Amino acid sequence: MNIDPNAAKYLIKAKIMADGVVEKPDVVGAIFGQTEGLLGEELDLRDLQKSGRIGRIEVEIDSKKGKSEGIVYIPSSLDQVETAILAASLETIERVGPCKASFEVLSIEDIRLTKRQKVVERAKELLESLLSQGKNLSEDLIQVVRETIEKEEIITYGEDRLPAGPAVPTSDAIIIVEGRSDVLNLLKYGIKNAIAVEGTNIPKTIIDLTKERVATAFLDGDRGGDLIFKELLQVAEIDFVARAPPGREVEELTYKQIVKALRNKMTVEQYLATHGMNEELEKMGKSEMVKEAEKEEDRVEEKEEISEDRKKDDLLLDAFEKKVAFITDKEGNIISTIQLNELFDKLSTTEIKGNTLITGGIISQRLVDIAYERGIEEIYGMKILNVTKKPANMKLIVRNI
Repeated sequence: MNIDPNAAKYLIKAKIMADGVVEKPDVVGAIFGQTEGLLGEELDLRDLQKSGRIGRIEVEIDSKKGKSEGIVYIPSSLDQVETAILAASLETIERVGPCKASFEVLSIEDIRLTKRQKVVERAKELLESLLSQGKNLSEDLIQVVRETIEKEEIITYGEDRLPAGPAVPTSDAIIIVEGRSDVLNLLKYGIKNAIAVEGTNIPKTIIDLTKERVATAFLDGDRGGDLIFKELLQVAEIDFVARAPPGREVEELTYKQIVKALRNKMTVEQYLATHGMNEELEKMGKSEMVKEAEKEEDRVEEKEEISEDRKKDDLLLDAFEKKVAFITDKEGNIISTIQLNELFDKLSTTEIKGNTLITGGIISQRLVDIAYERGIEEIYGMKILNVTKKPANMKLIVRNI
């Protein structure tokens, strides 16, 4: 059976039975003749076939012992309702040529579903072939990406020439990790403010940095991580502690595990108390109580600012993970959430009441232009690309978290 592909959305399949010997032209003639005028001008078979909305009628029929029986196929590009009405009209046909006959509609098949199934099956075959060919290629690509990151993004920092992310020289906050591989793994997921101690003997570069920056120790979940943490406590000013899951190393963590560990970071005091390190807590308490009391008044405003920044950092990580953008008010409350693939359209056509845009995507010139027109005053993102014209009263903030 040949079906006109230009007319085929649905395929009507009907059974014909005739009391006598009939042939294909008889059946086709009966269909056109006995449905003419039945359904009105809009569904006249001859007009529908001329316009291409009904394809060529195919008939498979066989005659035995003075009776004829067969199948009629009618391809249709009408909608579902019109196709169903047309199919039902076939069952009103009572004669074919001189013979008494009857039609029974067996089915209406959605030809597109059949085609889609064929596409799926063929796609599976092609994908299996591609995967079998590309397994080694994938491994090579991963290695190439790792080497590219190492060559282009990792830097050496300070007089100790420590492995570090490119944001360490300028970032207000740093993440202290154990080794070069840890820095590379964080770089792979866009976290560019990590620096490695490279051993249990804490370098002077790290000690000096912790006096100037908000420092988070992000260490392996093993005894080595415990030893480095205790060494850091003795010589550096650590603000927060994050740990890899027990028995795991930072260099092997996935993006989700890294984000979870950093979100669950604790102050040093909280960490010591919850991990039963009372002796270290007591030592720290005696030496720090006086200093903290003296600094408390000066630090109130700074804490509020850090807290606000951390709130925006959390929203930024959430936006990156969910592939969305948040519009917030001046207090940091989320007013609306927009999918990244709809961001430009929504910003262009929707009234925006917030003043801050936190995007899980890239800050581009187009985004800056549209956001500025909608009254956005600040844009937060993890990466900025090709922005050459920034409005004077708009802030563009890249957070290396």
